[in-house]
Amino acid sequence: MTDIHPGQRVAVLVDAQNLYHTAQSMHSRNIDYSSLLEKAVQDRQLTRAIAYVIRADSPEEGSFFDALVDIGFETKIKDIKRFSDGTKKADWDVGMSLDAVTLANHIDTLVLCTGDGDFSRLCSHLRHEGVRVEVMAFESSTSEDLIDAADTFLDLGERHETFLL
Repeated sequence: MTDIHPGQRVAVLVDAQNLYHTAQSMHSRNIDYSSLLEKAVQDRQLTRAIAYVIRADSPEEGSFFDALVDIGFETKIKDIKRFSDGTKKADWDVGMSLDAVTLANHIDTLVLCTGDGDFSRLCSHLRHEGVRVEVMAFESSTSEDLIDAADTFLDLGERHETFLL
């Protein structure tokens, strides 16, 4: 696969739920999305930056969604589903995968910000299609299959001062 160069067209897809829960449970801190986007793009040409978020009706989430837009992300928002037995479900796996496959013909590199191993098959598919795949997540909570399926992996946990607020 190709190395990083200034002409590369990059898309950044962020699984905000996945990163949020890891940052909170392991570090009791939040993600610095501005630094995340800057490092993901690295002086290349940003084609799209999409943050996939879940609306859970918490008081500060509106300002969080607005901040993501100010940083340069499009936000895709899904409402949390509550089931009669009290369980909740909300994930963007299928939506993120469809967007990645749709973007594949328009980009050189996809930066996937998640530790979810469900995306390892997507990485393999995109690489087969000639797209460079970079994963940024916390290694301690990232699937080994996902790390192995990507061209490169950046451990957010190694650089707290950069990626955590």
